[in-house]
Amino acid sequence: MVYPFQGNHYVKFYWGTEETLVPVYTSIAEAASKHGDASCLVNFASYRSVYDTCMETFKLSAQIRTVAIIAEGVPEAQTRDIAAAAEEAGVGLVGPATVGGIKPGCFRIGNTGGMLDNIVMSKLYRPGSVCYVSKSGGMSNELNNIIARSSDGVCEGVAIGGDRYPGSRFIDHLLRYNDNPDCQILVLLGEVGGVDEYDVCAALESGRIDKPLVAWCIGTCASAFSFEVQFGHAGACARGLGEAAVDKNAALAKAGAVVPRSFAEFGARLSEVYALLVDRGTIVPRPEPEVPKVPMDYTWAKRLGMVRKPANFISTISDDRGEELTYGGMRISDVFKEDLGVGGVLSLLWFKKRLPPYATKFIEMISMILMVTADHGPAVSGARDAAREQSDSTHNTIVSTRAGKDLVSSLVSGLLTIGPRFGGALDGAATMMTDACDRGMSGKQFVDDCKREGKLIMGIGHRIKSVENPDMRVEIIK
Repeated sequence: MVYPFQGNHYVKFYWGTEETLVPVYTSIAEAASKHGDASCLVNFASYRSVYDTCMETFKLSAQIRTVAIIAEGVPEAQTRDIAAAAEEAGVGLVGPATVGGIKPGCFRIGNTGGMLDNIVMSKLYRPGSVCYVSKSGGMSNELNNIIARSSDGVCEGVAIGGDRYPGSRFIDHLLRYNDNPDCQILVLLGEVGGVDEYDVCAALESGRIDKPLVAWCIGTCASAFSFEVQFGHAGACARGLGEAAVDKNAALAKAGAVVPRSFAEFGARLSEVYALLVDRGTIVPRPEPEVPKVPMDYTWAKRLGMVRKPANFISTISDDRGEELTYGGMRISDVFKEDLGVGGVLSLLWFKKRLPPYATKFIEMISMILMVTADHGPAVSGARDAAREQSDSTHNTIVSTRAGKDLVSSLVSGLLTIGPRFGGALDGAATMMTDACDRGMSGKQFVDDCKREGKLIMGIGHRIKSVENPDMRVEIIK
């Protein structure tokens, strides 16, 4: 995948019942260099940028051999330039304004065949003996259905797009199909407008196409109007002599194609051709493989009421399944209406009931303690390390207690976690003061000696705040 508006990343897709990651690159050249076996580009760029992306791709013609243009509304002048550049580079072109193409059991371009269940229903999971080419993408899906019901299925199919200047023509694909030994029946679904069908007539008459061709051009009702009728596609309008669907159907029939009296008979005529080839031994029906199972997304299956699963977790303190969120059974609107505050909300969540005012006041005092101790002061990095060390010390004490240790053992396990840099420097203080005591020094003498030698006394607290000059955070908590 190529998406130039974001950095390289991955996108998750289903692959059967599993999931796979598909890499996304910022340029076609990078994607091609990373995946040297890629030979087809499906161009989903809009009509505004499809010209530039195609021209960029044609520079990689040694690797990229086929380009499908999905966008509708590409200016006709740009389409002609793209087609000319593709022919010069020797790159096959499908589109613009195409739904894509499909080779059953192998690959599909774009959205041909529709959803997975439709692919299974039209037997597009394994190859058949019929190859088709169509202008219309929607009608190509109808062809998939008709061919699956009237024969052994599709061998390959392409929708060339409904623009007046498609990148490839009917004859280009029908000649490929005629030379394909796996294809035994050709199908053409043209429409009113354009004259490309006459090239097919010439190939039939010359014998270049020698396999049975079942053909029909839709839009025969246009002949009932006394003026030009523009159908859905840009090219679906008879602007000149011979462009009417009736004229082209007559020419195809005269050239030797099997042309039904109406589209309603299309499946029946195809079935007759298929049965004739089976009788001749040209087509040997193969046993049907096992029909692949179509995985159903959990969200869709749940919506249909087909699956259920236990919850990953169950909350006993909050519930958002009803019209209004509740905390401990109390509606959130009532929480604000009665002004419970932080203490009241925490009492509902922690204790699953509404506590008396003195208890909620105590909980809010804990919040106040968090507020006054949130900042360790200007020495941020040191304070953060000290806090982390003290947190580890407390954690060790808690773990030892939960493990069943006595009070002294638990306390010691926490205290011994405190290192020499932060949190009271317990080891350093014990060493210094034990040494002073062993030498019979008084406290004043110990302090004076350290001051004279320029040594810091480990374990001594705040250098600024004292009993006479208290820390206001301590006073607030007291």
